[in-house]
Amino acid sequence: MQIRLNSLCRTYGDVHAVQKVSLTIPSNIIFGIIGKSGAGKSSLVRLISLLEKPDSGEVYYDDERVDTLEKDALIQRRRRIGMIFQNFNLFSSRTAARNVAYPLEICGTPKDEIKRRVSELLELVGLADRGNAPVSTLSGGQKQRIAIARALATKPDILFCDEATSALDPQTTHSILQLIRDIQKKMNLTVVMITHQMEVVRDACEQVAVLDGGSVVEQGTVEELFAHPKSAVTKDFLSHISSQDVIDSAAAKDGDLVRWSNDGGEYALRFVGSKTGEPVLSRLSRKFDVEFNIRAGGIQKLPENEIGTLLTDISGDKKEVEAAIAYLKEQGIIVEKLSKGEED
Repeated sequence: MQIRLNSLCRTYGDVHAVQKVSLTIPSNIIFGIIGKSGAGKSSLVRLISLLEKPDSGEVYYDDERVDTLEKDALIQRRRRIGMIFQNFNLFSSRTAARNVAYPLEICGTPKDEIKRRVSELLELVGLADRGNAPVSTLSGGQKQRIAIARALATKPDILFCDEATSALDPQTTHSILQLIRDIQKKMNLTVVMITHQMEVVRDACEQVAVLDGGSVVEQGTVEELFAHPKSAVTKDFLSHISSQDVIDSAAAKDGDLVRWSNDGGEYALRFVGSKTGEPVLSRLSRKFDVEFNIRAGGIQKLPENEIGTLLTDISGDKKEVEAAIAYLKEQGIIVEKLSKGEED
């Protein structure tokens, strides 16, 4: 199911939450929408998921305009949309299985079919033995798995995940993202992930749009954004994707950008794919009369590739430095000159 947005606008009082957003979300992928607090993410997802109508603009699912649907048609369309929330939104008075069953019950599904479907979904999310468990006895990760099962109960063609992992610890977040990736492939879903965490985009998404001030400021494949960030907000997200305060590299987690000096770092060098394992700087130091002072480094592992990043100073005669940078670019290394403090 392809989603197409055309000049969406939504205002609440004096707040322009969504400003002329035009975006195409391809079918059958996991698409990320990332932004800081107040960027307009939640407002945008409410428009895309038909929970609210835009003040102006259009929403299409494939070639059907859906933001103008009347009551009965709107209800039917919403039943083919799954939603996962940060705080799970489960009924504490129901067991895990009865939470999964709820959307089927309100659709008037026969009891035998509900029982069969609930059993399938609990198996799918890895909680086949927890159907009779009260919600209060479940861990945060288990609650989110039940919420995922519930969102899939009516066999949706679109799944929205609104900050679905924000309340979870890193290990549980990783397992939930892997589950969503597996489900997306099995069910050929279009998944839209709303998040303020670049780690979520890195680990789960194929394409991403960056939102700032209610507008899309950058979009592309995840690899493109990690390798060639253009907007200031994207660069800021990448600079804080993991702690840069780590001094001891032995304490760093997988994917951390380890900074051992808070000074300098005039250039950001980005190595894509196989380039991350090549001794490019060693070759460069033998070829040109320049010196390097590496201030930070790390490798981000994307689902289909790796992006290595080094923050470094390059010193020497101006012409030698220019020649060295030209050589790096010829070798397929992405070189970005940073303004002072940009990556701090």
